Amino acid sequence: MKTSPPAAGASRLDRPRNPLPPYEMRPLRTDAERAEAAALVQDNQRILAIPADMSASAFYQDPATPAVGLFENGLLLACMTARRVPDLGWGSGPCLFLDQVHMLPEQLDDTARLITLWASDAAAREDLPLVRTEMPARGALAAEPLASRLRRLIDLGWDLRGPSPGRDGHRVARLELVAEQRSGLGVLIDDDVRMTFASPPDRSDA
Repeated sequence: MKTSPPAAGASRLDRPRNPLPPYEMRPLRTDAERAEAAALVQDNQRILAIPADMSASAFYQDPATPAVGLFENGLLLACMTARRVPDLGWGSGPCLFLDQVHMLPEQLDDTARLITLWASDAAAREDLPLVRTEMPARGALAAEPLASRLRRLIDLGWDLRGPSPGRDGHRVARLELVAEQRSGLGVLIDDDVRMTFASPPDRSDA
C-alpha cells in the first residue's frame, strides 16, 4: 500500500535529536550548590578520618571561589577548582592543577573515572602536558580507606608521586596524570569550564 510522503518540514521536526550528555562539568552557580559542595567536603573529611576543617567548607561557600562541579541530573558528584599553573613547586613545567577535590563517596569509582577522562582531555585542549592534584594523607598511604582511593586512581592512569607536606603543612599524596585528547568525550560530559590562571601555590618540598 502506498503511503503519503510527510508534509514539508515534518521530517526535520520528527528527526530524533541528539540527547544531552548525561554528565556536566560546570561552575557552581548557586548558594545551594555551594552548600552542597561544603557538605561533600565534610563527608570526605569524615570518611578519610581527617579532623574537621571548617576553612575547607568555607572555601566552597565563598562565591568568589572559582569552584566547579561534576553533575549528573543535577546531583553534585564532585567539586574542585581547576586552574592552569605555570609551576606547581613539585614536578616540572606547567600543568592543570585540580585543587580541593572532593567526590561523592557513594559513587567514588565512576566519579574518579569521569574526572580522569575530563581532566586529561581538558589539559590537552589547553596545551598542557600534565594534570596534577593532591589528596589529603594524614596517615600511611597504605592505610584504608586512603589506599583504596589511591589504587583506583593508579588503575585509571594516575602516577603516585609520593607523600609530601601540603599548603597547610599537613601531609598529602601527590598525583600526576598525562594529558590526552579524547575525541567524542562531549557525548558523555558537557564541559562549561573556563580555565583560570593561578600563581604557583606556596608549598614546601618533602
